[in-house]
Amino acid sequence: MLRLHDTRTRSVRPFEPLTRGVVTVYVCGPTVQSPPHVGHARSAVAFDLLRRWLLASGHEVVFARNVTDIDDKILHNAGHEEISWWALAERNTRAFTAAYDALGVLPPTVEPRATGHVPEMIVLMQRLIDAGHAYPAGGSVYFDVRSFPSYGELSGQRIDAMQASEDPGDKRDALDFALWKAAKPGEPTWETPWGPGRPGWHLECSAMATKYLGPTFDIHGGGLDLVFPHHENEIAQSCAAGDGFARFWLHNGLVNTGGEKMSKSLGNSLVVADVLSRVRPQAVRYLLGAAHYRSDIQWSEEALADAEASYSRIEGFLQRASEILSGRPDVAPPPAFADALDDDLAVPRALAVLHESVRAGNAALADGDKSALETAAGEVWAMTTVLGLSPDDFGGGEADGTLRPVVDALVPAMLAARDEARARKDYAEADRLRDALAASGVVIEDTPNGPRWRVD
Repeated sequence: MLRLHDTRTRSVRPFEPLTRGVVTVYVCGPTVQSPPHVGHARSAVAFDLLRRWLLASGHEVVFARNVTDIDDKILHNAGHEEISWWALAERNTRAFTAAYDALGVLPPTVEPRATGHVPEMIVLMQRLIDAGHAYPAGGSVYFDVRSFPSYGELSGQRIDAMQASEDPGDKRDALDFALWKAAKPGEPTWETPWGPGRPGWHLECSAMATKYLGPTFDIHGGGLDLVFPHHENEIAQSCAAGDGFARFWLHNGLVNTGGEKMSKSLGNSLVVADVLSRVRPQAVRYLLGAAHYRSDIQWSEEALADAEASYSRIEGFLQRASEILSGRPDVAPPPAFADALDDDLAVPRALAVLHESVRAGNAALADGDKSALETAAGEVWAMTTVLGLSPDDFGGGEADGTLRPVVDALVPAMLAARDEARARKDYAEADRLRDALAASGVVIEDTPNGPRWRVD
């Protein structure tokens, strides 16, 4: 049985969905003020691994991941570029989608945007006001933190020990947080019974999660940096309104560079598109998913190189096995692999099982043992599929798919020409052809059975 670490109870406990065979998951998606960096990608990969294991375990998964497309930083950055806020949000949303696709992250079942769910937010605010947990003031609407006695339970904080970090303004209490922000000159606004304005960050996630997953759902996920105040506030406003909300809270660790958490303010963000211009997405996916999802990751060029080497061993074995086997063996993952993932997604242990099967497969290749090779190759295909590391997950975009038949025709022709040049001892021409292929990203490996190639 699957066991997951629940942040709220601070324990690893058995997971069973509310509805047999169907798991409902809400993950806090990006605030699209800028293009995605590898910290964003880490969270996406972590919850993609969860989703893939749930699917492989026989569940249907309803997976919601939101887009926050209105926010102080979006307005600030759009003003700095002198473009519309919605144009900047749309451009960055497309950049996030491209990054997810490149890294083999499955698309969500639904991807709601904050600006499209103001009616649901109005209903939720009215419920909170009617229940005595929220109040309008100065055109804004605030949540009364002290009206919810269990506030702080998720993050392990006590209300009396909390300190407000801003001027209370129209709030009754400095700890209260905004559900709705009153209109300011030059900002976009939406009409509500309490005046024009725009959503508060915390309110939108509660409204969108319950719209698509119901008042009580199975899993809420996000980065560890969202525990407080974002997720704490989501629990408060949702449960105060009478919703059961999330049964499990999962949080992924962060990405560090040089010992510091990755962030724009520190100037150490690594934009995914820039990283992928020099590193294969397979290596990035491997690095981001290899550690336990609750652990922090140290990002470095050395770690990337290690990830590339590890993935290449898997990829190379599957390629060699495919040259001998007819079709792909249908083999289940080893029990040790399933046991690892059932234990709070222990991916490091699962990868150890995967690499053991690769070693067994390479030994079978060396011994000419086709039966053992079929077993090992089938296990490796099954495990890489669950982990999102199958070569099938990295087929490229539309342009790559269009050009693939051309590549498949031209590369063998150039390799044949290279072989002919070597046969006539025209080594300069043979080297020229090899260098031309290498410059195009085609890696050639000469083997006793002839040259083997792949596109990097």
